[in-house]
Amino acid sequence: VRSRGLGDVYKRQKKNNQSPIIFYFCTMENKGMKYEFTAKVWNYSSTVGTGGWHIACLPKEMSKEIRENLGFLEEGWGRLKMTAKTGNTQWETAIWFDTKLDTYLLPLKAEIRKKEKITTDKEIEIMIWI
Repeated sequence: VRSRGLGDVYKRQKKNNQSPIIFYFCTMENKGMKYEFTAKVWNYSSTVGTGGWHIACLPKEMSKEIRENLGFLEEGWGRLKMTAKTGNTQWETAIWFDTKLDTYLLPLKAEIRKKEKITTDKEIEIMIWI
C-alpha cells in the first residue's frame, strides 16, 4: 500500500481541474513542511509499574496549524506520518492527535531515547517534517 503524499494531492487536483493547494517546503531534502520545537519528555502508563510510553507534546499552536493545514492526511485515531529528528538521530514515525490535551503527541521509542540519552522530564529540541 502506497501512502499519499502532498504531490499526489496536487496531481489529483490538477487532473480534476481544481485549483492546486500550494505548500511551501522548508528544507532542501524535500521531506515536507518542517517544524521545530522544544518539549519536555513525559511518561504515560495506563498500568502502574510498567514502562509505558515516553512522549513529547507538540506546542498547541503548532498542532492547531498542522491540523488545519494537513489534517486531511491523518489516518485512523488522528495518526499523521512524519519524520522526526532530535540530536543526531532521525527516524520515520507518526504523531497522534490527543483530543483531551488538544495537541499532537510524539512517542519516543526506547532506541531513540537510548541513543540520545533522553530521560523523563528532560527538555529536548525536536525537528519534524510532515
